[in-house]
Parts: sequence; C-alpha cells; structure tokens
Amino acid sequence: MGNITVGGSGKTPIVIALVEYFKAQGKQVGVVSRGYGGTHKKGSLLLNATTQVNLSGDEPMLIYQQTKVAVMVNKNRTQAVQDLITQQGVDIIISDDGLQHYAMGRQLEIAVINGKQRFGNGFFLPAGPLREPVSRLKSVDFILNNGASSIGEHKVELVPIKFINLATKEQKPLDFFTGKTCYAVAGIGVPQHFFNTLSGLGITPKPHPFPDHYTFTKSDLNFSKDYPIIMSAKDCVKCSQFATNQMWYLHSEVDLSDDFLTKLESKL
Repeated sequence: MGNITVGGSGKTPIVIALVEYFKAQGKQVGVVSRGYGGTHKKGSLLLNATTQVNLSGDEPMLIYQQTKVAVMVNKNRTQAVQDLITQQGVDIIISDDGLQHYAMGRQLEIAVINGKQRFGNGFFLPAGPLREPVSRLKSVDFILNNGASSIGEHKVELVPIKFINLATKEQKPLDFFTGKTCYAVAGIGVPQHFFNTLSGLGITPKPHPFPDHYTFTKSDLNFSKDYPIIMSAKDCVKCSQFATNQMWYLHSEVDLSDDFLTKLESKL
C-alpha cells in the first residue's frame, strides 16, 4: 500500500480498513511500517500496549491501537516481513506506505491518490509532490481514489463515525458538537481536509494546523477552556499521555466498495 506523492492521501485509514476486512475472514493479519517520525533505529520493533508512540511513530501506533494486530516497525521492511512470518505466523501482511520499497517482495500493489489534489503541480520532489512519475500507476494492481471518482480508479471515502474523549473514552454521536465552536487540531498531511470535515458536521472550527507527524507537547494544546478541542485520530495517539476531558478525537472509518473487495480477493 502506498502512493506516488508525499503526504495526505489517506493511506493509513485504508490499511486499517483492509486489516479489519481480512480479520473478519478469520485471517491472521500483520502490518509492516518504516515507522516514519519515530526514534526506533535498528532491527524490528513489534508494537505492544507499552510501546511509546515517539519510538514507533504515529501511524504504526494508530494501526495497532485500532486493530490490535501484529504491527512490526523496521526501516528494512523486508526484515520486518520475515520477522512477522517467523514470529507471528501471519497469513497476510500489509505494508503501510511501502510502494517505493522495491527490495520488499509483494503479491500485489495498491496505490492511493488524493482525489482532490491528485498530483499537484506535476513536478517531482522538491519542486512538487511526486515521488515517482504518474506512469508508475500503470503497473499497480489497484488505484484507490480517496474522495473523488475517476475512470479506472476505485473510489473510497473516509466516513466520520463518532467523537471519542481522549481522557474518559466517552463516545458521542456526530451531532454532539453541531452548532458549537471548537478548537480544531490537525498534524496530518492536509490539515484543511480535517477542518472541512468538522465544518461539514455543523461545527465552527478554530483551526490549529501542525506539520504532518508533529510531536505534540502539553503546551501545544494549552488553549482556554472556552471550547472543546477536537483532533484527528492520528494526532490523538500522540496526546494520550497529557489528555484532558477537554480533548476529543473524530473516529472515522473507510468505506471500501464491494466491487473493489471482490476484485482484490480474486488476485490473492
């Protein structure tokens, strides 16, 4: 699973959705990740309940917390795959953001694109967002379009489900903050997408964007008590150690089409 551009395509929620799909079929699923933003340097790190997010990186931690499957972090994804097979006895392995890791074998490739931004200005890094040429998409098995429709691509959508309090784990329906003003915190690829989602739920957000994979500290969220704080799920895994009742995150899930899942099964 990966993309040909940097940041903001929505890979991680799709990885989570695929993990849950295969789990429902009774398969033992594992996930490998390089652990971008984490401090783990050498060898394989199998996440568990005591793993610190600053060690693993935010995306592997989010995948582990939401799915409870074996998640292995290693800069060398090939070694991570081997370790998952020998240590965990998994049936299927999903590599989060591993499209360009050519040393790693793969049975099939799924590319995710941001349906709204697509390929930006069409230039390669650092002048633009492209990691590889657009022609690379001709060689992948599936193209998932996150947020739009296009011929030859499978549309997927990130669907808001509920709000969850970071401190108490209390859950509230999507209309709980409707008509209210909230501090909106997002350290993701495209923070504006998150702010737009909140606006679409009838919330008036006071936006506080941060860089992707930002390491939050308590002082970053030292806002007045006037309004609740709402953040993305990826950000909440980095704020749990100093969570307060004021902090909530929006739990969302990816809706994968039956057509895509049927075609995916036919290739496995």
